[in-house]
Amino acid sequence: MTNSNLPPGQNIGDGADYTASSIDVLEGLEAVRKRPGMYIGTTGPKGLHHLIWEIVDNSVDEALAGFCNTIEVTINSDSSVTVKDNGRGIPTGIVAKSGKSGVETVFTILHAGGKFGGEGGYKVSGGLHGVGASVVNALSTMLVVEVYKEGKIHRQVYKTGIADGTLDVVGSTELRGTKVTFWPDHTIFHDYNEEGDRIKIDFEWEVVDERLRQMTFLNKGLKMIVTDNRTKEGEDPKKVEYHYEGGIASYVEYLNDTRVALHKPPIYMEANRDGINVECALQWTDLYAESLYSFVNNINTPEHGTHVNGFKMALTRVINEYAKKNNLVKESDGNFTGEDVREGLTVIVSVKVPEPQFEGQTKQKLGNREVQGVVQALVTETLNDWLELNPKQAKDIVLKSQIAKKGREDAQKARLLVRRASNLEGSSLPGKLADCSDRDPTRCEVYLVEGDSAGGSAKQGRNRNFQAILPLRGKILNVERVQPSRIYENTEVQAMITALGLIVKEEEDEGGGKKGGILRPNAENLDLDKLRYHKVIIMTDADVDGSHIRTLLLTFFFRYARQLVEKGYVYIAQPPLFKVEKGKRIEYCYNEHKLEAIIAEMGDKAIIQRFKGLGEMMPQQLWDTTMNPETRTLKKVTVDDASEADHIFDLLMGESVAPRREFIEKHAHYASLDV
Repeated sequence: MTNSNLPPGQNIGDGADYTASSIDVLEGLEAVRKRPGMYIGTTGPKGLHHLIWEIVDNSVDEALAGFCNTIEVTINSDSSVTVKDNGRGIPTGIVAKSGKSGVETVFTILHAGGKFGGEGGYKVSGGLHGVGASVVNALSTMLVVEVYKEGKIHRQVYKTGIADGTLDVVGSTELRGTKVTFWPDHTIFHDYNEEGDRIKIDFEWEVVDERLRQMTFLNKGLKMIVTDNRTKEGEDPKKVEYHYEGGIASYVEYLNDTRVALHKPPIYMEANRDGINVECALQWTDLYAESLYSFVNNINTPEHGTHVNGFKMALTRVINEYAKKNNLVKESDGNFTGEDVREGLTVIVSVKVPEPQFEGQTKQKLGNREVQGVVQALVTETLNDWLELNPKQAKDIVLKSQIAKKGREDAQKARLLVRRASNLEGSSLPGKLADCSDRDPTRCEVYLVEGDSAGGSAKQGRNRNFQAILPLRGKILNVERVQPSRIYENTEVQAMITALGLIVKEEEDEGGGKKGGILRPNAENLDLDKLRYHKVIIMTDADVDGSHIRTLLLTFFFRYARQLVEKGYVYIAQPPLFKVEKGKRIEYCYNEHKLEAIIAEMGDKAIIQRFKGLGEMMPQQLWDTTMNPETRTLKKVTVDDASEADHIFDLLMGESVAPRREFIEKHAHYASLDV
């Protein structure tokens, strides 16, 4: 039999071997072990940590329901994890639909739990909508659950997702709640080192600590005790306790602890309407960047949605009306845009919604239309009252908005001047850019290279078809500390903006005017269709100056073009640190560990060359080690926790010296001396 859709002469079979026996049925939790990425996104470090979040989410659901106020999370000495709460305890009776106990049902059946509207279940919840506990069980070599309920201790053990015995009563207790200990399956979870070798991964204290602190901020009054027992002999375990009665107001204070606030304390507002709980906390600072973070049922929504739309619309309207009513601005001056009134503003918007509707599979944008009106009404009413009761601070906020408006207009003028100058020179692209011939941005990449010497080597060593080179002279502007209009006066920053095609869409602002057209801090409306490259690769020397330049560039991308980072377009090149030569054999080493291994293998009389700068490398060497897609190693820049990144960037790159000194002293033991 032939098929006209196939090339001439190519036949297809009759399908006789495709029978009922070809259908593979994955029972129970086999599907999770077979395709873990479908359930937790990745089997790398992020997926490993996700196991903790899912078990903690179940305990937090108990807190949201009003039955739990303390959660203990412990990383044990063998890298297992224990999560214990003082909630009601998972039901131990038999579930009619499954014929199993409530505990075994929750841990062995997907989409089983108290999140689906059953009587006594959860009105609001986060997590993976009922698959969390069973997925963690499936991806663990062993899991032990203990339930403290009605004076009894119930215990059951599971191995690779399968119950190893029944749910038994093993003792009595006055406690109540649930305790879960799990051992991740490291045949599933792994990562790769710079040489491409598969390596074992473990839980990172900083990641766990930051996430659980955030969870405590988002749930006012909840106590979170976090312990790490993986200590060396003689060392005490790491242990922290988080408890914020101020909730998200405390969160705003934490984010602003290195900034100068225009008013204290933060403005806090809360309302419960139609089953929707809304919390907002906001505080203006002397910064230029806006810091706005939103959550739905404790889930971060980086693309925001209807809850944030309601907040922005109310905020812009209230500030404009207050300024006009109190004669703080002239009628002829026109309205502030939303960007004007939010400059320097730190905001947390957190809503709890019974039936959240997220746009897309990633839960990154809320779609519930009814939430917008609830948020808008709350912010309008509360902020109006606050401004009337605090006239001095209100005047400072209006003045801040006026300065922001002027800065926006100045930036627009500066951009037009730059554009005119480049047009007079006969080219809209910077002259030092060595562009590639391909015009499809999905295939193109640009190297941001430190200095003319390294730029020369990169230009000679590159593949001109898809690799562009933009040399940068000296250290670029620290955008954390300057007005937005200054970026258009800086030659190196302007060269990047033009070369990369960082263009902001013209859109209608929530205040009724137009926004966009110029690059501003935290721009959310970059025209990604105008990007000229889908790989932006930072390539600097492996020394202190190179690290500083890399940090300045990352600060620029985080503040002015965060969408590039979020889309996975920003990378850091990994040039070798050493060249080891013996006879005709040449090896390049990217770290000290690899160097020691190569020296041990080659024996005595290794000729070792330490590359201090990219300019020391010949073009062919640079291609072979750092630029050839077949052999190079690139590190993708990601933002897993934008609020924590915001805090760290401000701490390291901002004006406050004392917190930065404290941070450096605290983390000094991670540094190494390069002589």
